[in-house]
Amino acid sequence: MSKVKVERSVKINAPAEVVFPALSDFHQWIKWSPWLLMEPEAKVKIADDNKSYEWDGDRLGSGNMRMRTQRENEYIDFDLNFIKPWKSSNTTSFQLSPTDGGTEVTWIMESSLPFYLFWMKKMMKAFVGSDYERGLGMLKSYVEAGEIHSRLEFSDPVKFESCQWIGIQTECTRESIAQHMEEDYGRIHAFAEINKDLVAGSPFTIYSKWDLVNNRIKYIASIPVSKTPEDIPAGFETGRIPEVMVQKIRHIGAYKYVGNAWATGQAMMRNKEFKHHKKLYPFEVYLNDPKTTPEKDLIAEIHFPIK
Repeated sequence: MSKVKVERSVKINAPAEVVFPALSDFHQWIKWSPWLLMEPEAKVKIADDNKSYEWDGDRLGSGNMRMRTQRENEYIDFDLNFIKPWKSSNTTSFQLSPTDGGTEVTWIMESSLPFYLFWMKKMMKAFVGSDYERGLGMLKSYVEAGEIHSRLEFSDPVKFESCQWIGIQTECTRESIAQHMEEDYGRIHAFAEINKDLVAGSPFTIYSKWDLVNNRIKYIASIPVSKTPEDIPAGFETGRIPEVMVQKIRHIGAYKYVGNAWATGQAMMRNKEFKHHKKLYPFEVYLNDPKTTPEKDLIAEIHFPIK
């Protein structure tokens, strides 16, 4: 068997006695779980003693988690069992440590893979790690602010009209993407201010690579235009998205949680709710301006081209 360990941490600006109940009470898990958000209609059953819970859904699959041991305000250990879409038994835990007037929360999962699936080890660590990062971020907001500005809306597939765009292509890491996108969209905004007559809609980002295992992202920060400008600024390029049917997932709330929409799209594909058009890249459309819109009201729509 090939051992797998995933570990992620976050600092929460609250004492351990405030953080601990959000982890030990499964009723509170429902409010910050990154998985339950993607399928609100999934069945969740919490035991009367609040020591375990079960879930069953189409996108989530099914499984259960039971609290094994705990020391109040210090740690909690769980047994975690997946039943569908595949069977797996794991252990997971939360470690709480005081730090700089707050609490560092570390989320750990230990599992194993059959030897013939050794090639999945890096992929599993990357994807589970991504889920844990989103979950810890939502836990932090829940504990510190009492609410999480992230919700999803779903619709039937719709037709996306053909769109000419001008944009900037960048390759970077996950850690640096926010800085790069701020710089790229700053340049695009400057272009749009000078060429208002060409702008034909809301800006969007086309993602041509999202490699969690090797931590490489390639995207094109873009804005739709009515025609290709005669003078293309240095570092810009142009292209076209053809008319295509898309599956849209709308995320309402802080951009830092938009990964919830992307993860949900991946879960919908695994559940065969739609089939992604492999020759076209997914893209993210921004429907309001983060400079003038409260964070809780920001809207980004993820478009998955489908066949």
